[in-house]
Amino acid sequence: MFRIQPRVQGVTPELLSLYRDISPSTIGHFTDFGFLKGLHPLFRPIRLLGNAVTVRIPHVDATAIRYAMELVQPNDVLVVDMSGDDHRACWGEFRTYAAIAKKVAGVIVSGCVTDVRAITKLGFPVYSKGISALTTRSLELEGEVNTTISICGVSVHPGDLIVGDDDGLFVVKPEDAKKIGLMALEKQQREDVRRQEYGCDT
Repeated sequence: MFRIQPRVQGVTPELLSLYRDISPSTIGHFTDFGFLKGLHPLFRPIRLLGNAVTVRIPHVDATAIRYAMELVQPNDVLVVDMSGDDHRACWGEFRTYAAIAKKVAGVIVSGCVTDVRAITKLGFPVYSKGISALTTRSLELEGEVNTTISICGVSVHPGDLIVGDDDGLFVVKPEDAKKIGLMALEKQQREDVRRQEYGCDT
């Protein structure tokens, strides 16, 4: 059975602008909640910022990802809960082509991905637990799109703000994002002043 819910636009243009240069490591000074521990970028340097579209698949069947790709819009981040499967890859080269065509901001997978060389060459932001040559199938068994999912012990809701860079990923609730973002931006501005004091402009 498939449960396909409408897409949620929780992230406003103002939030995207506010978080444009904010690092997850700065967010981590203000909250422990929302850090996706155990997920790693496929390559570095990397930057990911956008609106969560969530997917839940039952291990081997990745059909729901196809349904999610019909709903995504520019600046969305596809967040895939693989229901505990750490062995199979549900994302690869050709799904990446489709995501780029739709201007998706990036993909987060609570499992593995494949086609590393091609995705890296394309420069498409991907975070995962690992890499695998063993892949999922399209079996039309079941799945969910735009429901609350769990990634690394963190509840991810459709429309959440996703922030990622070389240091990792944070999921921020839209209702908390402005407050956290303003504190993070102020901290980074203070750090820029300190860098100048040390004679370092980068």
